[in-house]
Amino acid sequence: MTQAYAEVIGDPIAHSKSPLIHGFWLEKLGIAADYRATRVAPDDLASFFAARADDPAWRGCNVTVPHKVAALDHVPDPGGLRASIGAINTVFRDEGGALVGTNTDAAGFVSPIAGLDLAGRPVAVVGAGGAARAVLFALARLGVGRVTLLNRTPLKGAALLAQFGLKGDALPLTARLPAAALLVNTSALGMAGQPPLDLDLSPLPDDAVVYDIVYAPLETPLLAAAAARGLDTVDGLEMLVGQAALAFELFFGAAPPRDHDEELRERLLA
Repeated sequence: MTQAYAEVIGDPIAHSKSPLIHGFWLEKLGIAADYRATRVAPDDLASFFAARADDPAWRGCNVTVPHKVAALDHVPDPGGLRASIGAINTVFRDEGGALVGTNTDAAGFVSPIAGLDLAGRPVAVVGAGGAARAVLFALARLGVGRVTLLNRTPLKGAALLAQFGLKGDALPLTARLPAAALLVNTSALGMAGQPPLDLDLSPLPDDAVVYDIVYAPLETPLLAAAAARGLDTVDGLEMLVGQAALAFELFFGAAPPRDHDEELRERLLA
């Protein structure tokens, strides 16, 4: 019998830490399965899902840049994610073996900031891609105040704010930050090989939290600048591990051993 496997797809994909995370949990639980990284170009997305649907060993995949929105066109969406978040990051098989698209990013994003009281407080978000959709979806449910969305194309940002029923402003990346309680970078800016995200953090209050979902490098220039100002920070591994844990259970039918998170983090940073 062919060994069961899951994977992460994207373009590029070599930087992904998902194989390390899922491989660590499979090893700890003694599950005989594999998790791999597969580069899939945008033009190959349809043929990828068609081939995997016919592979009985395939348990599903995580979906990363640039496929989180486009993947909705290739798998069923029983949860109505097209109309809510507007992006998926996980595809798995249901009990009948059919492919299902879902999104674990929103819950993964909230997990490390669950103790913050953001109700009615201003927030700033950078980016308007698939990850931004999950973040804005989560922020709307947390009842935040005005949201300032910075993006290369402010019009796209304005459309997202409207979609999620959030009041605020969509501005260019060069705009001045508001006095936000939370700043979240959902863009690829600051990632290895990408331009830096150069923001003046001086308008942020002293109790602000700066959250960067980029995890390569783990300490981005944005987080370094926030730490230099004495602000609390959340790095990209927090969201990555949080969303991966939900996907792992969908793929392999077992909860990941989160009591080993410190050991996992050390392995990811090695």
